[in-house]
Amino acid sequence: MIRNRRSIEEFSVAFLDVICCGFGAIILLLMITKTVEPILLEKSQLDLDSKVAERELALFEIKGKINELRRQLTDADDQLDENLIDLLALERQLTLILSQFAASSKTADENLLETRKLATAKQSLTDEMQRLLGMNFQRSTDLVGGIAVDSEYIIFVIDTSGSMFNVAWPQVLQKVEETLKIYPEVKGIQVMNDMGDYMFPRYQGQWMDDSTAIRRAILDRLQSWHPFSNSSPVEGIQRAIATYYAPDKNISIFVFGDDFTGSSIESVVEEVDRLNRADDTGRRRVRIHAIGFPVYLERPSGRVYRFAALMRELAYRNDGTFVGLSDFE
Repeated sequence: MIRNRRSIEEFSVAFLDVICCGFGAIILLLMITKTVEPILLEKSQLDLDSKVAERELALFEIKGKINELRRQLTDADDQLDENLIDLLALERQLTLILSQFAASSKTADENLLETRKLATAKQSLTDEMQRLLGMNFQRSTDLVGGIAVDSEYIIFVIDTSGSMFNVAWPQVLQKVEETLKIYPEVKGIQVMNDMGDYMFPRYQGQWMDDSTAIRRAILDRLQSWHPFSNSSPVEGIQRAIATYYAPDKNISIFVFGDDFTGSSIESVVEEVDRLNRADDTGRRRVRIHAIGFPVYLERPSGRVYRFAALMRELAYRNDGTFVGLSDFE
């Protein structure tokens, strides 16, 4: 009996040891799991917070860019409205200028027609008029077709740019010939382009004596005369006045052109006023006439209007006439 009881006690102790070890292992596993798990959760939480912060920052930047683009769009709309208003004002101004130019062209055509009709009464009396009216007769006016023909010396300043030479040259030849006919006889002639370059360099700085041969030479040379030009008559006008101005000579400058590439009309007018001094009666010794050719009439630009404004002002201040042609004859 004593042996069986001891056997039971040994079995019970061994079983309890196994059970305790199992519980111990489970508790150890739980402890290990609980120590690792918060670390992983905390790290995951930090990663998510960082990503959320980055996304929020990117969102703020995008919103800022959107606001900036909206502001730029609003500014662009305001600028567009201002540009449209300016464009409408320019269109109204263009319409007004074109109507004025058309009226001026109509007057010019009438003047040219009158010039042709009065071609026989240019500068001197015919023998018959002298016989009937007397040797001391003087005309009551020195105007022919609205252009004063009382000058004894004439200078042509001709725009030789590509637009003139390629488009308007036949009409230029015609107008030069008509101008020469207005002056049957003068004491001196000179021809230069708008840059101040002479048609006949050997006569530079001096007058060419008027003759039928000289007039024919001018017209012949003009047919192919094409020196460099900057499409601005300023240099030619200033050189002509500075070189040939004389208190004892009546001179007329005829400017032929289609546009003006310069930037300041006022400075040109002031310089010409300085060069072309008035006499005691207030009359300027050098008359400035101008003819505007309709090269750009169908597609006008600011350079055309500046040429018309410049030559009209120079003609007005220097006792001359500005004629704007409306079409090619």
